[in-house]
Amino acid sequence: MGSLDARSGREEDKERGKSDFSNVRSGSSSTADKPVEQTPATETAKTYKVVAGDSLSEIARREYGDADEWRRIYEANKHIIKNPDLIYPGQELTIPRR
Repeated sequence: MGSLDARSGREEDKERGKSDFSNVRSGSSSTADKPVEQTPATETAKTYKVVAGDSLSEIARREYGDADEWRRIYEANKHIIKNPDLIYPGQELTIPRR
């Protein structure tokens, strides 16, 4: 059967028992659950700009009321802070919410 024969009229396809998809529209649907809305980062953390004299424990005391929570800030900023004893003015740190 040649390529023109394969694309022959719809009437011939119906006679041969083939499906007719001429009225099918494109689009999509899904039975999957809708994605859970993510909490924006601004609601789960805030940004703090380091000033001269700051330390992670001092920032933790101000933000959390407990200087021992400095590790929480350090863990959230390991990509910026190489040594938790050395932070520098101008660094912008993420302060995770409790």
